[in-house]
Amino acid sequence: MFSAFSRSASPELRASLYQFTVYIPGGVASVFLGIWLSEHGIPADQIGVINALPTLCLLLLNIIVGRVADKADDWRTALIVISLGSALAPVPLFFVSEFWGILSVWALCATSNGLVAPVIDAATVRMTRRNGTDFGVVRAWATVGYVFAAGGLGLFLNVLGSGAFVGLYVITVVARAALAFLLPRFRAPAPKPTLANTDPAIAAQPSRLRDSLKPWFVLPLLAFALVNSSNSVIGSFGALLWHENGIPSYFLGPLLGIAAVGEAILMFAWRRFGGRVTARNMILVAALAGLVRFTIMAFNPPVEVLFFTQLLHAFSFGMGYFGVVHFIANWTNEANAAEAQGFANMLNMAMAMLALVIFGVLVEHFAAYAFFYSTVTSLLAVGCVLLSLRLRPPKSLVG
Repeated sequence: MFSAFSRSASPELRASLYQFTVYIPGGVASVFLGIWLSEHGIPADQIGVINALPTLCLLLLNIIVGRVADKADDWRTALIVISLGSALAPVPLFFVSEFWGILSVWALCATSNGLVAPVIDAATVRMTRRNGTDFGVVRAWATVGYVFAAGGLGLFLNVLGSGAFVGLYVITVVARAALAFLLPRFRAPAPKPTLANTDPAIAAQPSRLRDSLKPWFVLPLLAFALVNSSNSVIGSFGALLWHENGIPSYFLGPLLGIAAVGEAILMFAWRRFGGRVTARNMILVAALAGLVRFTIMAFNPPVEVLFFTQLLHAFSFGMGYFGVVHFIANWTNEANAAEAQGFANMLNMAMAMLALVIFGVLVEHFAAYAFFYSTVTSLLAVGCVLLSLRLRPPKSLVG
């Protein structure tokens, strides 16, 4: 049945099915993990460490995995291997209940899970540009999957309690591994002209990543990493903080899910207006949205306001992420696509690791006021983008 489907379905449809599963495990963890850990007697500062260690592992592995994926005959092979590994990693969670055991196993789970996104996104953006199809629509299904996990499966938190976490997580990663075998080949069989809206000089970009790592190139990636570190904080501490501040548990899943709903709407509609905005301006908008979003959250607003701030995720993450993906695709070539995306992800992991450790300590002492940390990082992100634009102004809509 799988092979018949692979022959009849378009590459974009098969990539969309897989994208739907990419963030489902993370969505389940966003709702359940913090509360599951708290109910095992793990304090907030140790929860920060448990969430930060995988980012350290990803920091060390992302570029290496991206380089290996680029050298494979096709990115599909790398995705199958990574997906199978992430399906096996969480099985020991059934047998651990104390800090060191959970720390070790969750590091393996979250690290293998985090390797999926940069490879599938680098592969998908190249395939859709070559075929003249819409990357935004394909990528949006990953966000729909997160909505399904956080908003849909998150309802089980109120019904089954946090004890359902491990079982749900295992089911989702196994399902993703099965769908990996439906993925199409992503690489072109031979060089072809693309429909990408880029400057003609981009085709001659250096094939080695290190030749691209100029300050004007790195600064926008760092800017998004600074903003996105606070998105990671929401995933790790949001449900726990809201729960402790009296938000009913039946709101926790929808609060996380509504953020992804806004992101999905933006991605589905992206082709209508996205070509009018330069990549770095997308990242600048993300930084400004993050500044507003996280500053409001620092004042522990009521649930109605939290739904508004969560909708700003469409810009603080969705638009910024598109900016990074297109910025990398515009200024690098296919020979180092996954490696370049891995470098951006490495910056994301470094900033997320720093944020999770610092935020865990701040939460212990200042509760929701810890979000002022995110206000500072968003301001730094604005400065990074503006400096990059000063160092190298964009050409048409490439920059």
